[in-house]
Amino acid sequence: MLPVSQGLTRFRVARNPDPESRLPYLIWLPIEGGLVLKARETWPRANRVFCAQDATSWDETAPLLEEVPILLCRRRGAAIDLVLDRPSMSRCQFVFTEACGRPAIWWQTQKTAQAANPGARIPRGRAAGQLTVAIDTREKYGWKFAGRQVAIERRALPAGDYGVVVGGSVVAAIERKTLENLATSLSDGGLAFQMQRLAEVARAAVVVEGDYPDLFRTQPGRGSWLADMLGRLAVRYPEVAVVFAGSRRFAEEWAYRFLGAAVADRIGSA
Repeated sequence: MLPVSQGLTRFRVARNPDPESRLPYLIWLPIEGGLVLKARETWPRANRVFCAQDATSWDETAPLLEEVPILLCRRRGAAIDLVLDRPSMSRCQFVFTEACGRPAIWWQTQKTAQAANPGARIPRGRAAGQLTVAIDTREKYGWKFAGRQVAIERRALPAGDYGVVVGGSVVAAIERKTLENLATSLSDGGLAFQMQRLAEVARAAVVVEGDYPDLFRTQPGRGSWLADMLGRLAVRYPEVAVVFAGSRRFAEEWAYRFLGAAVADRIGSA
């Protein structure tokens, strides 16, 4: 669903009327009151296209080159997803980042993003930087994030067992589950209310210290019913990821990466 009014759901490309600009095209996105970008190309055909945000409003006198209906235009953290209503060249993404210490925007498609990373090289793991992780006061025998750049604080959390803090506010939350605890909370209905609270946080997940097939073995004869209940909750709360991490160690690892990404995404979209 588009976060804009019905009359403004069209993607526009125009020629930049500024003859001295190195970015000869203007792009208009119907989001955040109308986002105007300057771009090097009219579409990322062969390579990612460099863009810059224009502080001025859309120039209605600019020569219009293209106007296409939009199916989706939505911000997701430091990126904006765009889907156009046409048979080809319809799906792209605008990624907000920095280049040489200055704000930059890269306009890309799946093809051009892959071309920018030839051979699909796998980067080394990177530290998420210093994180402030709040652990709920009721959480016992939980993760300690040993050896990580993590500052731990104890507080009563409104949702989840762990939350990452930016500017004093929790911006992402995680509910930790063992397989046995998951089975119990599915049986007594507790997980439904936990996921309801998690869904109120911008970024949230349930992380299980075990494998999905083992859920069928926790309560003999009831495994299929537990799996059905979990599936229903996953559909009811699609904004809350449910991750089976395989073990306690990898559940903690996944949580650390998730919380670090949430902080980077929050800072990048601020």
